[in-house]
Amino acid sequence: MNSNNLRKLYGDIDIYLFDQLLKGRFDDCRTILDAGCGEGRNIAYFLQNGFKVYGIDQSEYAVELAKRLSADLCPDHSPDNFKRCTVEDLPFDDRQFDLVICSAVLHFANDAEHFDNMVRSLWRVLKPGGYFFARLASDIGIETLVQPLGNYRYLLPDGSERFLVNEGILLEYTRELGAQLYEPIKTTNVQNLRCMTTWCMQKQ
Repeated sequence: MNSNNLRKLYGDIDIYLFDQLLKGRFDDCRTILDAGCGEGRNIAYFLQNGFKVYGIDQSEYAVELAKRLSADLCPDHSPDNFKRCTVEDLPFDDRQFDLVICSAVLHFANDAEHFDNMVRSLWRVLKPGGYFFARLASDIGIETLVQPLGNYRYLLPDGSERFLVNEGILLEYTRELGAQLYEPIKTTNVQNLRCMTTWCMQKQ
């Protein structure tokens, strides 16, 4: 199978989300929310395999592209499943989704309160037994290389500014939410320029 065929099946999916699909983790999930869906890079597989997919993004342009992708891959899906809104103010019912994906979004939090509001909003719409999958920037492994700017925001060696978490913060949230990790916390260090951490929880 060549790369074009793989892209048709999976899009430009996050490799760590792909890993969970290979493990069969989400086989029994039916309703999916991609919070910060962008152009839909993480939803192609779900759209083509019988999942009911929803997406939100702050960018109207991104939402329109996600709607087009949905229409192409799954014409039965309503375009109303994709909305422009913020993560901290989701327009969905409590306990609506079997899987919530939030990839490369939480590190745009303005401060600790904003981060907390986003996490709790995502958790609110997740069903008991449901899966939470997040990828976000952290200082794990580059603690001495980041410059604090206040409010948990840092200047990274790559020149970007991000809200950064560490393992202690993620474990404390996992405990406070009454969740359990369904995958160990994993961090990828990109040549000491930035670190991205995968945070996978299951709601009890």
